[in-house]
Amino acid sequence: MIDRAGLAGFLRRRRESLQPEDVGLPRGQRRRTAGLRREEVAALCHISTDYYSRLEQERGPHPSEHMIASIAQGLHLSLDERDHLFRLAGHNPPARGATSEHISPGLLRILDRLADTPAEIVTELGETLRQTPLGVALTGDTTGYTGPSRSIGYRWFTDPATRALYHPDDHALHSRVFASGLRKVVTLRGPGSRAAHLRELLLARSAEFRAVWDEHEIGVHHDGVKRYVHPEVGVLELTCQTLLDPEQSHILLVYTAVPGGESHEKLRLLSVIGAQRIVARTPPGT
Repeated sequence: MIDRAGLAGFLRRRRESLQPEDVGLPRGQRRRTAGLRREEVAALCHISTDYYSRLEQERGPHPSEHMIASIAQGLHLSLDERDHLFRLAGHNPPARGATSEHISPGLLRILDRLADTPAEIVTELGETLRQTPLGVALTGDTTGYTGPSRSIGYRWFTDPATRALYHPDDHALHSRVFASGLRKVVTLRGPGSRAAHLRELLLARSAEFRAVWDEHEIGVHHDGVKRYVHPEVGVLELTCQTLLDPEQSHILLVYTAVPGGESHEKLRLLSVIGAQRIVARTPPGT
């Protein structure tokens, strides 16, 4: 059963404890609100301000599990706080660990500070959970895929458009890396896991995957540099750094270019192109 008073109080307290800079928002010069405004939280949670306001006012419909998960992520809750929010809303908390898609507040805080850098947070299966604006400008919005296509490893062997983003001379290595990475996760998670399901799908649908999988390679990695082929700025050579959240098996990927180099200048141009697209998509008066 939903605890409306408890839910409202917890949401208000968490909103008031967050500052704009904690969630990657500008502070502005005339801020008088203690913490975040309701409309700011609603935007972070991808829900309407009216809906969120009614929850803080102990009214409105019973929020679904999907809605509570979105609110927990938008408020940058820890796992314990997320579980508490689910129980206040009358739901059982989701599972923790590798199957969880709740990003830790620490990773989110780092990502929020990388607005001028291509970066993304992915699961151990290469499913994108969050991207920076420049990350979207580099590879497109990869958070919108559904089903097995959420995994870049699955898309690599089944979707030619995914391969077009990478330099053709590196395709063979990418295939080995993705197959090797999937083998590691299958072994770690077991035969009934989502990783094992992806393996079976790829064995049925990709002759190339079957050939690479039969090599039984493990531990194949890139040398730290990835070459992207962008349709507007051309080839970019980017160094990929990773940060692992071991509790959730989420990985923060950050892509940088050597300062002063050609790829560095192309990244600067890409940031301008990306910003122009955001402006073009924004309706007048918003």
